[in-house]
Amino acid sequence: MLTITTILREHPELAVFLMLAFGFLLGRIRIGSFKIGVVLGTLFSGVLIGQLVIEIPEIVKTIFFDLFLFATGYKVGPQFFQGLKKNAFPQLMLTVVICVSCLLVSYIMSKFFGYDAGTAAGLLAGAFSESTVIGTASVSISQLSIPAAEKAHLINNIPVAYAATYLLGATSLVFFFTTIAPKILGVKLVKESKKLSQSLTGDTEHEPGIDSAYKRWIIRAYKITNDKWIGQTVAEFEKKNSDVGIIIQRLRHNGELLDPTPQTIISKDDVLVIMAQHGIILKHISEIGPEVLDEELLNFPIARMEITLTNKQIIGKTIREARDTKVGEGIMLDKLTREFHEIPFNGNTVLQRGDVLLVSGKLAHLEAAAKKAGFLDRLSSETDIIFVSLGIVLGGLIGLLSVNIFDISVTLTTSGGALVMGLVFGWLHSRTPVLGRIPEAALWVFDNVGLATFIGLVGMTAGPSFISGLKAIGPSIILAGLAVAIIPHVIGLFFGRYVLKMNPIILLGAQTGAGTSTIGLKAVQDASESKFPVLGYTIPYALGNILLTTWGPIIVGLMT
Repeated sequence: MLTITTILREHPELAVFLMLAFGFLLGRIRIGSFKIGVVLGTLFSGVLIGQLVIEIPEIVKTIFFDLFLFATGYKVGPQFFQGLKKNAFPQLMLTVVICVSCLLVSYIMSKFFGYDAGTAAGLLAGAFSESTVIGTASVSISQLSIPAAEKAHLINNIPVAYAATYLLGATSLVFFFTTIAPKILGVKLVKESKKLSQSLTGDTEHEPGIDSAYKRWIIRAYKITNDKWIGQTVAEFEKKNSDVGIIIQRLRHNGELLDPTPQTIISKDDVLVIMAQHGIILKHISEIGPEVLDEELLNFPIARMEITLTNKQIIGKTIREARDTKVGEGIMLDKLTREFHEIPFNGNTVLQRGDVLLVSGKLAHLEAAAKKAGFLDRLSSETDIIFVSLGIVLGGLIGLLSVNIFDISVTLTTSGGALVMGLVFGWLHSRTPVLGRIPEAALWVFDNVGLATFIGLVGMTAGPSFISGLKAIGPSIILAGLAVAIIPHVIGLFFGRYVLKMNPIILLGAQTGAGTSTIGLKAVQDASESKFPVLGYTIPYALGNILLTTWGPIIVGLMT
């Protein structure tokens, strides 16, 4: 054991990776329906390894924390600025009410139980599952004009209170959102989600693993026997059928397989591969000729790529309106993703800047659609590191600025600045996708590994004093944690339903977003058997991240 301890102390980089491995392993453990997760897992792992008193330079924590915050801002930037428009006012107001209530309840409970600034910050961070507060509060404490030993004591109390309240806050919120809140509102989540689905899409959702047998788009082969079409070019044929969206993908002429051009002439007995919506095929195909089975002709490559919307002529239109302007001819829309969440859609779904459309069709058609709508993502694996690095540098410079609010010096810190510039740069990328691409896999590393490493190192620093700190706080932290976790959401529930008149499913999704609770969103989706809560989640999640991160230095200022 002494040999292992010596090795880890002399080579602290090994201790960091050991902490990550053990933390991610702990994160897979489930307690009933609750999954520990990598944040709590790496915190416990760091505390355990920290008992060996291993010193890690502070700059390591800061680097990983800045990467995490920049990635967070980058993900939600497009939706944050979209949310500043009038149609998002209810969700913005709900988020402000919940986040301000969280700050006030944290302050009141901390004063009532006599907690210090570090414990108060950890209470807010853990009960509301907002781990970024650990970083911003720690930086704020480090800048206080107090002895170094007292600074270390306050900073070490943050992860102690966080660990004591995180599990309590997360599990109590899941129970509140799925059981208590529906009873308060007098609704059944499954029934409400079906009503919402019917009103938005004209259909109801299916349970995971089960899908509708109906397919909107189909591809079939038909033999030309109607003299009406003989002698016309492909362009003329498609133009005459443009109102119903019939597209020729391929043809067989005199036994030869051809990829047609707009000038290709259609001859008698040619076999055409036609792509169209199911209902259109049934209604209009009898005018073309009989369906035939030609496996060789139908066996051709279909491209499947993503288009990021940037064209202001398309943004704000419904999918149906965009189709009427001839955008997307010859392609099929398979999935709509907004802020890394899949969004249910129909013809009336309004398209927003930064929406990612997963489309299928011939490559030429996809490229033509991308020129009209935005940017065709060819799924490159490269990350624009210049973009990321400059964003963090500029954000850090902004974060060095400070303002006085009620005689409290408030600063974003360099890490908070990274979050702000992540928002701006994420928005810039949504407008000009060729600039600042970060593949989803790389974003996952920045987001998950960045945060996990930071939290784990906080645990390692606090490790030697963790148990004594937990004893010093006492059992009052349980009551305080429950109050901070639940009371703001009770206030938000009544405010959202009876003042803002929000739909119950959208309201609960918005509440999980305002509390940046991904586990809460998943619980509401599971309880309602629906993806629709995500429609309320994205904008509050963007604003909630900013407000709750800012609360770190504010709660420290209030408590000192």
